[in-house]
Amino acid sequence: MIDRTTFGEAGAVLLRGPESARYREAEWQHELPVLHGASVTLRELEIEDAPSLVSMVSSEEVARFISPPPPTVEGFERFIEWARRERALGNGACFAVVPHGLDHAVGLFQVRRLDDGFETAEWGFVLGSGFWNRGLFMASAQLLLEFAFETIGVHRLEARAATSNPRGNGALRKVGAVCEAIVRNGLVKDGQYLDQALWTLQDDEWRLARRTPISVH
Repeated sequence: MIDRTTFGEAGAVLLRGPESARYREAEWQHELPVLHGASVTLRELEIEDAPSLVSMVSSEEVARFISPPPPTVEGFERFIEWARRERALGNGACFAVVPHGLDHAVGLFQVRRLDDGFETAEWGFVLGSGFWNRGLFMASAQLLLEFAFETIGVHRLEARAATSNPRGNGALRKVGAVCEAIVRNGLVKDGQYLDQALWTLQDDEWRLARRTPISVH
């Protein structure tokens, strides 16, 4: 399952906003915080995560709706290095998903700015299929959303999912995102154009939703 994760210089489309002096001084640019949840930890990607990430995202069921991820360990190492550079520039943050009891990444969550002030941003996520249906997505998403809205100060958070991807669309709906539009031919996959749903979540909506307990399955 993946939605709008960008693999940058390692082999996919790169969306990069202009540099912002406001965010060059942000604490998270120097080092991402470690985010702890009930069943999962989100931390900065490390070079040592490359082998596990290659194995997690290379299966057909995971890769079906994604921009091509790096196909090799070396490619993922370059992606991790790129992600850390982007963090230092204030362009975004990419977290490794580490379930409790494990020490290696089984997926990643990413947030990237779309404007100079980081008020509008885009997020994406991917989890190895062996970790689907365990509540891991929701636990990780809540940590990422809190980081985006409370630490970075994002106002509007966007995500895209192929309309033919029921799992990805269902996950975005579950966190309270609203489908605003259909982006025609928004994704090219294996030589075919796929329509995408554009999902958005705003900071005030997220804070209101936090007051209602969320059921995690």
